[in-house]
Amino acid sequence: MSDLTPAKIVTELDRYVVGQREAKRAVAVALRNRWRRQQVEGDLRDEIAPKNIIMIGPTGVGKTEIARRLARLARAPFLKVEASKFTEVGYVGRDVDSIVRDLVEVAVKLVRDEEASKVRPRAKEAAEDRLLDLLLPRGGRTFAGESDATREKLRTMLRDGKLDDREVEVEISDEANPFINVLGGQPGIDENALSGLKDMFGQFGRKTKRQKLKVPQAWQVLTSQETEKLIDQEAATREAVRRAENAGIVFIDEIDKIATRSDRHGVDVSREGVQRDLLPIVEGSTVTTKYGPVKTDHVLFIAAGAFHMAKPSDLIPEMQGRFPIRVELQPLAAEDFVRILTEPTNALTRQYAALLATEGVTIQWTDDAIAEIAKIAADVNKRTHDIGARRLHTVLERLLDDLLYNAPDIGAQTIPITPQYVRERLGALVADEDLTRYIL
Repeated sequence: MSDLTPAKIVTELDRYVVGQREAKRAVAVALRNRWRRQQVEGDLRDEIAPKNIIMIGPTGVGKTEIARRLARLARAPFLKVEASKFTEVGYVGRDVDSIVRDLVEVAVKLVRDEEASKVRPRAKEAAEDRLLDLLLPRGGRTFAGESDATREKLRTMLRDGKLDDREVEVEISDEANPFINVLGGQPGIDENALSGLKDMFGQFGRKTKRQKLKVPQAWQVLTSQETEKLIDQEAATREAVRRAENAGIVFIDEIDKIATRSDRHGVDVSREGVQRDLLPIVEGSTVTTKYGPVKTDHVLFIAAGAFHMAKPSDLIPEMQGRFPIRVELQPLAAEDFVRILTEPTNALTRQYAALLATEGVTIQWTDDAIAEIAKIAADVNKRTHDIGARRLHTVLERLLDDLLYNAPDIGAQTIPITPQYVRERLGALVADEDLTRYIL
């Protein structure tokens, strides 16, 4: 983490998100400040709160992707929630504490996956020995004077895949609990309480059942069981809670949908209620989870919204005060689309080329063709609804529709994607206003 300077963070984000430098700088500084806080000595460390961020900009310009990539860079627990969900039918009065509980669950999975990767080689070896016990005659028992040659021969055959068609009987846990399953299907049942019930029932002894599996599947099951044994679950949970509290990132999308305009009433009352429900978590509070109490004082909150019908100042003053950093993301033009199609590591052009290469079909994108695709996407955004870079997904899917369908049958060949190729497949759609709205 110490080597992740703001400049390096921005450079890394540039690999996946085009433009939006102001937003990248803001999140880079926020992330670096977390490391800086950890270096501060004494009680002052606890007093340094994260400076939460509001990203303002239309859909499809990179708001979510910036936050998601930032979390991956920091190996931090990341949770995305939609503020508008708390006002939809069925969600009124929804327990906003579930945000924190979900964040901790993400952290637990993240830490356990990291620990599992460390012990997996040892777990696989232990699972291999258990599997050999199941494959050996007489249940794997050896008698005095009996050679280990048979076991080693089986080990070689197992590693070479020569025993993959054999079946063995493996003991696996039976997670089915009719009582819990029935409760889980009922409306109004709190997810955290349900999870607690599952844990409680698990403490009374987990049921197991024996099941016949092919050797590869059995090996996977046994490896998972051995991995669980090798992980210090209590230590992993403590680390997960610590990481959720000190490194967690919550991305609140569509926060403009719960903004309250002074000239409107009725539905705005419930929107303000949602803001007031969210406020304690954003300000800093302690939430009870099945892993123990979790403090949100140092969780970084990044909010985002288009703010077409409202503005940040329409949020209640207390909420505004908890998001001191505001950055505006710019709409995307045709030249931005060209960069999006060519520069990022995960560019769509590379993705489609990789997909078709699995069928032996090589596609070659010409610069002029990419410029034509970008122009079409930008034009459709202007004439219909501006959904930013998401329009490229629709345009490319329509452009390559025939090729994706026929690739298994046309055999290995190279197909250049030229401006003419683009116009032949998209020209009629773009020219027809109704078709454009319906298909693109």
